[in-house]
Amino acid sequence: MQKPVPQRGGISRRTVLAAGAATALTVAGAAHAGAVPLNGPQQLSGDWFGTPPRSVRPRFRWWWPDGLVDPAEIAREIDQIADAGFGGAEIAAVHHSIKDKSVLDTAHHGWGSAPWREGVEAALRQAARRGLTVDLTLGPSWPVAVPGVTPDDEAAARELAYGRVSVPAGTTYQGPVPEPVRAAASGVTSRSLLAVQAARVEPANATRKETGLDLAGVQDLTASVVDGGLTWTAPAEGDWVLLSYWQRGTAQQPESGPHSAPAAYVVDHFSPAGTAAVTGFWERSVLTGPVRRLLKAAGGTFFEDSVELETDSLVWTPALPEAFEKRTGRSLLPYLPALVLDKSNQVFAFEAQVTRQIRHDFWETVSHLFNTHHVTALRDWAHSLGMELRSQPYGLQTDAIASAALLDIPEGESLGFKNLDDYRCLAGGRDMAGHTVLSCESGAYNGSAYSTTWDRFLRTMGGAYAAGVNQTVVHGFSYATAPGVSWPGFAAFSPYNGAPGYGESWGPRQPTWRHAGDIAGYLGRVHQVLRTGTPRVDVAVFRQTGYTATGIGASWFTASGVPLGWTHQFLSGPLLDLPNARVAEGRLAPDGPAYKALFVEGDFFYSSTPTLALTDARKLLSLALAGLPMVLLGAFDQALTPGAPDADETNRLREVLASLLALPNVRRVTDKAAVGDALAALGVTPDARYATSSTLLNFHRVSGDTDLFYLCNGKHAETVKPPVAAIDHDITLRPTRRGTTVPYLLDPWTGEATRVGRYTEDDDGITLRVTLEPGQATVVALGRPGLFGDRNGDRQYAVASDADSVLFTGRGLAVRATAAGTYTTRLSRGRTVTTALPAVPAPVSLAGWRLDVEDWTPGAAPTETDVVRRTLSLDALLPWSQIPELADSAGIGRYRTTVDLPADWSAAHGAHLELGVVSDTFRVTVNGTRLAPADRLHPAVDLGGRLRPGSNVIEVEVATPLINRLRVAQPAVFGTAARQAYGLSGPVRLVPYVQGLVD
Repeated sequence: MQKPVPQRGGISRRTVLAAGAATALTVAGAAHAGAVPLNGPQQLSGDWFGTPPRSVRPRFRWWWPDGLVDPAEIAREIDQIADAGFGGAEIAAVHHSIKDKSVLDTAHHGWGSAPWREGVEAALRQAARRGLTVDLTLGPSWPVAVPGVTPDDEAAARELAYGRVSVPAGTTYQGPVPEPVRAAASGVTSRSLLAVQAARVEPANATRKETGLDLAGVQDLTASVVDGGLTWTAPAEGDWVLLSYWQRGTAQQPESGPHSAPAAYVVDHFSPAGTAAVTGFWERSVLTGPVRRLLKAAGGTFFEDSVELETDSLVWTPALPEAFEKRTGRSLLPYLPALVLDKSNQVFAFEAQVTRQIRHDFWETVSHLFNTHHVTALRDWAHSLGMELRSQPYGLQTDAIASAALLDIPEGESLGFKNLDDYRCLAGGRDMAGHTVLSCESGAYNGSAYSTTWDRFLRTMGGAYAAGVNQTVVHGFSYATAPGVSWPGFAAFSPYNGAPGYGESWGPRQPTWRHAGDIAGYLGRVHQVLRTGTPRVDVAVFRQTGYTATGIGASWFTASGVPLGWTHQFLSGPLLDLPNARVAEGRLAPDGPAYKALFVEGDFFYSSTPTLALTDARKLLSLALAGLPMVLLGAFDQALTPGAPDADETNRLREVLASLLALPNVRRVTDKAAVGDALAALGVTPDARYATSSTLLNFHRVSGDTDLFYLCNGKHAETVKPPVAAIDHDITLRPTRRGTTVPYLLDPWTGEATRVGRYTEDDDGITLRVTLEPGQATVVALGRPGLFGDRNGDRQYAVASDADSVLFTGRGLAVRATAAGTYTTRLSRGRTVTTALPAVPAPVSLAGWRLDVEDWTPGAAPTETDVVRRTLSLDALLPWSQIPELADSAGIGRYRTTVDLPADWSAAHGAHLELGVVSDTFRVTVNGTRLAPADRLHPAVDLGGRLRPGSNVIEVEVATPLINRLRVAQPAVFGTAARQAYGLSGPVRLVPYVQGLVD
């Protein structure tokens, strides 16, 4: 029996909205001190890493109250986004917080109106000046809809509703054609009868929720309908059911509408008429001469949110019967009983195997229509305007993997995706098609408005980057104001049903905006790494059914392979027709992800049944004959077709698979625990390997002769228990270049590249140590000596040392320790040396702080903030929520203390400042010099040589979310939220160290 997959790809967004001390990040001792700026060669030329361009920087989802916007304010907000270091914004009409839609005056300020266009022009014009790009949603809110389409139009979204009447054996039914079990939506005034059938009830085919029917007993009674009535006598044997099928509109409007006058209705996503309605509206009503010119200057993509077609019946388009017969050679009508839905639930079933096959064929046909008439057509139209198409191509039971290959930019979402395999589905389509970007709608949390912290955001996204994401669309940035809103301004989702909504309203209204540039720089550098060169992925997992946003992964790889270093992506059948689907030197798609093997298992969406389409099986055989290693898990010697087979098709399929399984580079296993051994027997190993199971995730890219490994201490899904713990273990990385290769640590927070001082190298690769806190990430590059401008050439490095760390400095290799002593280091060419280090002061716990607070409070207008300044002397650090004067405060706090160091403190000394617990964002200043941004997920800073003998002043600036203030400023909405522990809570320690040269 088919595993249940909701028609809308999981819980709808509407439902979601209604629901309520380790060392600093190090690799093999590589440290902040001695880091050199990047100025690498070849593809990594210029300040490639340190200052990422606008094109790779994170973007904002920019929520507007339709067209009720002021062009001057729009330009100011573009400046705010640019000044904070972000790369652009996506204009979206979203205003769930405004319940009285009349205040928006859609007749004059609706989506697509003249004021809305003026706002778009202002955004594009200012973006062009500032070097940003602006994306535009194809319609207001979601799904795609445009004004001028009515529920009964050919272009409107359609459904197939069914009616039923039970007819006992031998009795006669005389009456009207059965009415649909679900009434039509308001506004739907027309319908057409597709067919009327009689079907015999077959209890043996029943399931827990589905009435069993006999496929052979289905009778077409359509021709017997006269003036809407029907007379029919059931045969004497068995009970029967009369079924009617009605085509009609859904009357679905985009979320939280109306957004326009006339109201917009969702279009048919499976027909040329639906797409033509969208493009026609844009051509007629939006794309004025100025808009077209500005799109060429600052336009980015047209965007479509997830495909949430909401109907109690079956999604439909009138061309489906013809398309089904063209693809399968069979009439669709006899199969309709097993396809109709009632509130996303299947109603009838034939024999289990037949039911699985016809449902597969139906949704494959729907997928073809969606990808042809919607995705491809909109993409080609976007290209005609010099734009690209970005889309979340999931929400239905369609092949989203194939959709991702068609799109310029596929997009996932951190809220709706259940785990990292959902991203890996889209990444497979992207990489097989040779595209670059996989985007993510990032950081939406239900009920967390004004309480979202950047550390939560970074923990969420860290693993997504390891699964292939390399563009972040931050959720989101709200336009400043709207009628009737309260401080701190308009927020798209707050209040939502009287409570805090989901998503955050970033921008100058947030105290942490003061440090937003640090976040933007970090994300931009991560994106830069993950867009450079080409991806390298260990294994392609073939998926017979290309759904995503399901949380269903790959059995062995997801559970066992990833914790050992393996990487994988998902492919579906259409991807095997792409130009990249070729094999060279044992690699699939050698110019792209260069998969080392293909893994095939039973279809998880159909009880893990071993299925393959005959055409796909032949493609797999061709790839295997070309030398691609393969592992098949399950009884593929007895495989079935996923769809209904033609005559003798099953036998032909098994003949092809017999030839496949007989090849020496193909293994079949029956136990998923044997997959790893099968890969090893084929000589397939991962590019990154861990000696023990780990939560370390990795993604590998190659640029010229340089390997880039993004590493993150994350997990398969955010909800997995227990939480991720800190890791500290070796990792072996396999370089692709020949000749001398050295590792570098690239710090995404500072933009610095540091050559690693301690590691080992053998035929298996380069082994170094990784120490990461939960959610923390770093980048390791393997390349030629001097790649990032260091002048250490091919100097010896350390393979072992009893010092705390070994690092390259501007003067050569050095050891570092927090205690005096003589340290022994073994060098790469076999020599062992000792280094004597002088005395080191003991760690100091810093106490006695002065705290200056800028306490943010509501001003005279919703967009105005008053700042109350408070100064406190603290003998001990406590969160603001435990300090009476600050319990309900939010804003910016500056902590200052003084530490005295001994007179013998020298240039050989340095120290780490360990901040302990700090919330939310922070910056550190030492003796008047502000330091580079520090890792939010590991608040420890290497002060290097910035300390001096005698008195040293250390200042920590901390910015907070707003929820503690909003609890008392708007108790009706935010009063139930718990106070957050703001500020610097510590314990704060200064941990001195000393270092000395090794050679």
